Amino acid sequence: MLDLQPDAQPIVQPTVVSLSDAAASKLRELTAEETNPDVGLRVYVYSGGCSGFRYGMMLEDAPTAEDRILEANGVKVYVDGKSIDLLQGSEIDYVDTLMGAGFTVNNPNAVAACGCGSSFRTADDTGSPKGCSH
Repeated sequence: MLDLQPDAQPIVQPTVVSLSDAAASKLRELTAEETNPDVGLRVYVYSGGCSGFRYGMMLEDAPTAEDRILEANGVKVYVDGKSIDLLQGSEIDYVDTLMGAGFTVNNPNAVAACGCGSSFRTADDTGSPKGCSH
């Protein structure tokens, strides 16, 4: 519930993470047999890869105390406090092509990515790229 003064404008918070229809549909399919109502998608960023950061995703039974709990396209998404800024405004998509299928992150904060496509760098991240290793 918002407490607004007569002429006050609500503060609009930017979406941290959104899910495409394809990603939400795939996640609902993956969790269809789950009986736990707290099952959600954990999305996180960790140090590594040739550009500096890597994405991680997994199904999680419940959020932790440090998580921000989001609802995106009908799916619970858990993001830890350290990853929030790096994922701000990102969209998670699910693609199924001849080369393979999987979840991808379209991140407006990434200013560079490596050729292997599994890591990224932000404008605030300094340093030189490292070799691609999987």
